[in-house]
Amino acid sequence: MRAETNPAGKALWFIESHFAGDLTLDDIARCAWVSRFHLARAFEAATGLSVMRYLRARRLSVAAQRLADGAPDILALAIDAGYGSHEAFTRAFREQFGLTPDALRARGHLDNLSIVEPIKMDETLLTHLDPPRFEDGTPFLVAGLSERYTCETSKSIPSQWQRFGAWYGKVPGQVGQVAYGVSYNADELGNFDYLCGVEVGDFSALPPELSRVRIAAQRYAVFSHREHISGIRRTMNTIWNQWLPASGHVPADAPNFERYGEQFDPVTGMGGVEVWLPLKS
Repeated sequence: MRAETNPAGKALWFIESHFAGDLTLDDIARCAWVSRFHLARAFEAATGLSVMRYLRARRLSVAAQRLADGAPDILALAIDAGYGSHEAFTRAFREQFGLTPDALRARGHLDNLSIVEPIKMDETLLTHLDPPRFEDGTPFLVAGLSERYTCETSKSIPSQWQRFGAWYGKVPGQVGQVAYGVSYNADELGNFDYLCGVEVGDFSALPPELSRVRIAAQRYAVFSHREHISGIRRTMNTIWNQWLPASGHVPADAPNFERYGEQFDPVTGMGGVEVWLPLKS
């Protein structure tokens, strides 16, 4: 997948070429020729990181290299990294690396530091994608367990499904035997809510431990992921960075979800899953 043909690749090139400047998510999305929403989802699918966290980490990593080389003016580094004060830069630096800029300059090396190097697009994250079908989805209600994640912490989603297993079939008002993994309330920093649950007839009898999401009527592109569930990131990456830019469709800022039918086996991870991508009309 060439960088010039997909939003995540365009964003990576633009960030690496311009991160010393005053960049916003809007600036990067314009360069990628997609909306902020599309870029956020595409970048996450391709890299496992949010756009703005990657930008911040790259700026701080360059500053760390300069400090290890003995850069004398920390305020100048702070300004170059997009921070308005020594204090704000120091807070962000300590959060990223676990030590202050002064401490790193004093020790003079980057050993054991989590430096973020430039990401190169990984073509192994592409997969064959059958053409989707299109559905006009009707409104429905989903109830289950919900957690707030970042791109980096989303690897814990399988354990959330494991916890939900104790509820499956016992959710008050459950309709059918289909499970849903709903992503919603995403922000530009890559934070999002993920609910694993089932359809319910109403919310009135739900216990307080269970969260709830209303899915509105929506037009969807529906993709089939037939491989093991562990490979779903490749399908997501192909949808957001290959199919969607070439399709002429625009994603809607609405909940998207995986639909696990009765054929899906949560023990083996096989049986297939559908990815429902909301589209603007």
